[in-house]
Amino acid sequence: MDSISRYHRICSHAWLRIVLRSQRRTRKSNSPQPQKRGMTLPQNGHKTMASSIDTVQILPRAPRTTRGRDRVAWPSGDGEDVDEVELSLLEEEDKRQAEMGLTNGMDSEERGFKTKELDVRPLSPHDKRAIALLIVLYLIQGVPLGLALGSMPFLLREHLSYSQLGIFSLASYPYSLKLLWSPIVDSMFLPSFGRRKSWIVPMQMIIGTLMLFISFSSERLLEHPGENVHTLTAVFLILVIMSATQDIAVDGWALTLLSHENLSYASTCQTVGLNTGFFASFTVFLALNSEAFTSKWGLPLLTLSAYLKFWSVICFLVTLWLIFFKTEDKETLQDSDMNVVAVYKTIWNICKLKHVQSLLIMHVFAKIGFQANEAVSQLKMVEKGLGREDLAIAVLVDFPFQIFGGWLAARWSTPDKPLRPWLYAFWPRLGFALISTLIVYFFPKPPVTSAFFAFLVVHTVLQSFSSTIQFVGISAFHTRISDPVIGGTYMTLLNTFTNLGGTWPRYFVLKGVDIFSVATCKVMESGTEISMKAPECVSDQGKAHCADLGGQCITERDGYYHVSAICLAFGALFFVSYILPTATRLQALPVSRWRTALR
Repeated sequence: MDSISRYHRICSHAWLRIVLRSQRRTRKSNSPQPQKRGMTLPQNGHKTMASSIDTVQILPRAPRTTRGRDRVAWPSGDGEDVDEVELSLLEEEDKRQAEMGLTNGMDSEERGFKTKELDVRPLSPHDKRAIALLIVLYLIQGVPLGLALGSMPFLLREHLSYSQLGIFSLASYPYSLKLLWSPIVDSMFLPSFGRRKSWIVPMQMIIGTLMLFISFSSERLLEHPGENVHTLTAVFLILVIMSATQDIAVDGWALTLLSHENLSYASTCQTVGLNTGFFASFTVFLALNSEAFTSKWGLPLLTLSAYLKFWSVICFLVTLWLIFFKTEDKETLQDSDMNVVAVYKTIWNICKLKHVQSLLIMHVFAKIGFQANEAVSQLKMVEKGLGREDLAIAVLVDFPFQIFGGWLAARWSTPDKPLRPWLYAFWPRLGFALISTLIVYFFPKPPVTSAFFAFLVVHTVLQSFSSTIQFVGISAFHTRISDPVIGGTYMTLLNTFTNLGGTWPRYFVLKGVDIFSVATCKVMESGTEISMKAPECVSDQGKAHCADLGGQCITERDGYYHVSAICLAFGALFFVSYILPTATRLQALPVSRWRTALR
């Protein structure tokens, strides 16, 4: 399920750390202890690590100070997605270990250098304050993302057709495309104000202003959302762009806020902050916004307007504190740190590698098979009587199982064949998508029984587990093939296309549901039944209009099943004809074939 996959993907950094630790233990137990070497610095000034062909590399986050990343979304989709919004938390581990110089027991003869292992020291008062600040900044980022990628599609489904929901889904695209402007964020700033504050402060002011604007306009916008779908899309599109830009700046600031010994806490701050923000805006808000849930438990109903006003105030207060009370340490930059053009040339050089092109094609089309399930299945279940509060509970129940699932997936992933779990989990993931379609088809009339709800939770857990396995496998493969010298740029490029593969089909899938659907509004007039073809009968609002005319909407053909069949068929054919042979071939290539000359 799309929103559930986005949620557990944000939490996946803990699983990836297990992967890296597990692989280090495997290498240490199966290989003689390498002779210690001193750590050297490559020309770009970063501490880096290299490995032999059979080991996973721990790579720097970005060349020099370029910090663009593509994690999420939470929310795109799936554990490897991100679907749906994919938050690439693997890069946090890369950054942490590359900056701290942690050893992973790898043979470094290929590059001729190796890092030293450092112990994490007790937290100083300065680091404790830095950790608190980072958690709050990531929290501010997670709140609007949870709304845009999680809650809003469910609130709008009652009023919009699937084609209109497809238009709104365009608002999530920027979070998968941060690579396009991350070098600019890293290189352009006001030195007198602060390198990171130059971007964080204006982005958060805009985020707070937009949330305040939506809070005052939410009743008007949601009263007739069909007429305001383009306004809603534009507002949330800007909100996601601002959050993505703030994320780039916060990622970079984490490296200077925390002391060198405690950089490992950066990923913890990110996970805690993003989890809390997304959890509040998706799981908590959906539950408290449900009249059924609040009346059952005697809680006050939480409106979208009140929720947004609260967080806009928090956003303004934190931003004002940054302006007047937080001074950013000045950073010494070299000319190459400021060379935005060089970074874009590096990205282009990577894209020109034939093996990279094959991998990118695989990423762009690999997730089409799951898209009908991840974009529509949950909405269809809500449409057939599953309460939004039940969906929120399913997300909550799914979370601890994903932690355990990530641990199992980490043990399955091996350094020499990191794509193996990704390939093995493909068929089960397609199978769960098929089961979701069958669940929608045979969905019982409400109220949903406890037994059926338990079945839905089990299905959700298993489906998310298959996504987690794929995420761990593809992330490990990206780590292995990325060039340590330009690891951050390389990793960000690969993750951008991974995320994009779960984002771009969504609009077409939602649009296709309406295209293939056939619905009529049957009205009795003077004892004669009149049937009028009414595409809007596929939405709750359209059904209400038909009822106002004294008629009843009859869905003669639900396009969801046609779109689901097309996606599943394409996914199976593409896997057999292209993914399986291509992934097998790419996995067998030596690491040197993935390198590109720096210019």
